[in-house]
Amino acid sequence: MFFIDTSRNGKPVYDAIVNQSLDNYLINDLRLKGHGLICYINQPAVIIGVNQNAYAEIDLPYLKKHNIELVRRSSGGGAVYHDYGNLVFENIIIGDDGHFGDFHRIGDPIVDALHDLGIKSAEVRGRNDMAIDGKKFSGMAIVKANDAYAAGGTIMFDLNMEAANEVLTPEKDKLASKGVKSVDARVTNIKPYLPEKYQDWTTEDFKNYLLCHMFGVDSMDDVETYHLTDHDWSIIDQRLDSKYRTDEWNYGKNPGYKHYVSKHYPVGTIAFNFNVKDNQITEDKIYGDFFTAGDPHKVEQALVGVKMDATSIEEALTKADLDANLGHADPSQLAQLILSAD
Repeated sequence: MFFIDTSRNGKPVYDAIVNQSLDNYLINDLRLKGHGLICYINQPAVIIGVNQNAYAEIDLPYLKKHNIELVRRSSGGGAVYHDYGNLVFENIIIGDDGHFGDFHRIGDPIVDALHDLGIKSAEVRGRNDMAIDGKKFSGMAIVKANDAYAAGGTIMFDLNMEAANEVLTPEKDKLASKGVKSVDARVTNIKPYLPEKYQDWTTEDFKNYLLCHMFGVDSMDDVETYHLTDHDWSIIDQRLDSKYRTDEWNYGKNPGYKHYVSKHYPVGTIAFNFNVKDNQITEDKIYGDFFTAGDPHKVEQALVGVKMDATSIEEALTKADLDANLGHADPSQLAQLILSAD
């Protein structure tokens, strides 16, 4: 494993839009063969999954009022709040996709580092979380491109929980599935669990400890490191201007179709926004925090023109190859969800 230094001209980059675009460049363009690792801190921002509806998941007026940036990442998963008390790590794997989707492989090194600090209740749990005493401190995500993938997550070290609770508005059904009534009831920072001698650690201090532990060294000076070059940054800048800084990418288009239904399943939250005319689906859009290496748009296309009855919808969803394009979801359950629309 080697480290990829994402600083620019020797200075750390805190711009969340820049940082969230890096994995796309690293797995599609730079392609340093083997196992690379990046780690960075973002200024206040809300990061949403590639398939999420920003208009449903985020309190956009609060976000604008407090100058919090909205950033869409290239991978699936849910919405998270970042600030200077939050750490982001990503494994950049090129040439070997054999462990794609294995969140234990991603999270176990983090958990091991916490165990060695005396936080024995830290664990990888559920679909893609890490937790302490049953409370989530990290959500992980993954994105694939041919024989390469980027897999990582957020680590809440000393995050502003009040701001996170205000700006994130998850589906009530998702919270209910976890047996809680609010966001802050199921999340925690790491810092309160640190031994007293480490209570003065900053996020940068924790970042340095974590990286050294993962690489098995006393100093990051001893780690093989690739530093992003001016050429790398010129391509990254070009992608930012053409895609990742645009409102079309980050906010997306809210189609505003008449019917909107959503439900949380083991694969994640799945939502359908659609119109119906003459008892047929005329147009639709799928949202959610599910992970897929396929194309949810193929499922959307399969539903256009389908009659609003269980048999027709199930048949269309089955033909759309849900496992490949949406995740392991039951066509009959999704059909009932669609039919539950007012």
